[in-house]
Amino acid sequence: MITLLQLGTELGAEFLPATAGIFRALPVSGVHVSELEDPTAYLDGGELLMTTGMPFAASAEASRAYMRRLQAKKVFALGLGLGPWLRAVPEHVVEACDQAGIELGIVPDQIPFQNISRAYWRLASRDQESNLMGSLGTQTALARAAVRPDAINAVVRGLAEALKGWAAYLSVDARPATCYPASAEAFLDELRHESMRFRRNGMPAASTFEVQGHEVVLYPILSGTRIQGYLGVSAGRKPTKADRQIIMTACTLLSLRARQRELAASTHQALSAATAKLLLHGQPEAARLVGEDAGLDSLPSRVRILVYRAGANTDAATALHALPSLQRPAALPDISAAVEECQLHYQDGSENYLVLPEPAEHPGTDAPLARPAGSTTEPMAREPFDSPAPEVRAVLSHPLNLAEIPANLPALRHALDAVPVGTMAPSSPGFDASAETWVTALAEYPRADLLSAVTSYLRHRGHWEEASRELGIHRNSLRHRISVAQDVLGIDLDDPDAAASLWLALRRTQK
Repeated sequence: MITLLQLGTELGAEFLPATAGIFRALPVSGVHVSELEDPTAYLDGGELLMTTGMPFAASAEASRAYMRRLQAKKVFALGLGLGPWLRAVPEHVVEACDQAGIELGIVPDQIPFQNISRAYWRLASRDQESNLMGSLGTQTALARAAVRPDAINAVVRGLAEALKGWAAYLSVDARPATCYPASAEAFLDELRHESMRFRRNGMPAASTFEVQGHEVVLYPILSGTRIQGYLGVSAGRKPTKADRQIIMTACTLLSLRARQRELAASTHQALSAATAKLLLHGQPEAARLVGEDAGLDSLPSRVRILVYRAGANTDAATALHALPSLQRPAALPDISAAVEECQLHYQDGSENYLVLPEPAEHPGTDAPLARPAGSTTEPMAREPFDSPAPEVRAVLSHPLNLAEIPANLPALRHALDAVPVGTMAPSSPGFDASAETWVTALAEYPRADLLSAVTSYLRHRGHWEEASRELGIHRNSLRHRISVAQDVLGIDLDDPDAAASLWLALRRTQK
């Protein structure tokens, strides 16, 4: 902003204060020439008004009335040109200016008013160039700040210092607000309230409002079409064009940072899903390598698999949020914290899988991760959920070694089909994951049909004649195949426990 002091210094003897001394540093928004009795209809306020004094210099009363009109319009700088109309400045004009608080400058005879206008625009051009250079320097500093690890803090601080005011950034997620200086924390609650209006109304543009006497502009920070946060700015002065450019630069940098975080989160989510998929497919070593690239902690040695399915009218986020609130047997663990912190999440068709770590204090047992507070021996326990019951069903496995995960999945999916909506159930009682591995080993044996031989042998409870007749082979051939099967599996098929587990696994496979 150009001041009257700058203008007087630039013009020297061509524009002098009416009284001894120098001009005040009074802001001047422009130069306007008028000889109207009331020029205020053509003024915005803040201008330097140039006149020869024809409308008011003839009388003291006219001078006072004229100055009062300028005062009401907030015009506080008057340039009086001497010449044919006035050879000297009347004393009553000086007094009227003093009473109205108007700074009076004198343009000597033969000095064109155009000189005053040209000087103003020369100063404005230099001021704009200076502001532009300062703005570019500030924008460069903000850009450098945006690549720092604490980018948001650095950008907010740099913006507040450049505007000599305060700034605050509110993220739409759970991250704490960032503001500078620290005193700006007093405005955060009202900023959050205003940001809620953005979300309800979907407003994509900036909003201006007053907070505790401060004029604040709230800008949405976008990543694509999604709002990622809000930047609140209160300048310590009337913002210039350069200031507004700095603010837009800060908004752009924060948007880029939000987009970077979004892409990083998407990449992390994809790598985490890949890690979970490898675990589900029996590749724990590969899962560890991918998990390291994803920045995950080392994989636990024992886990629980939570498989759930949502109805057509339930979105993924709602289903995930509803899991801890499903009805479940009191003996099942409270999975609220585990689900919230779980990063190993994989979706395969309609089924969703969470790989939840089993606490070290319960190694090799089926003890719950954390018994729910106040749980009893009642058959079901219900936790509150603050929305209509979602269409979600889930099954939670018993603790498993990583190598046991693939063998357990068919039983978990089978159990899920029988679980009522709104319920979480444990995995099938008595299920032996090793039996699933046995079935796979029999099916993959290349030199004989061991799977059919063992199935018929168990179906006929070890009766060789009936089993061999069903298969259409000699009983000695059947004896040989059963002997090979026991060697392959490392079990005795006449052991009732092993035979029962294998038979149940064979039945699940045949369904």
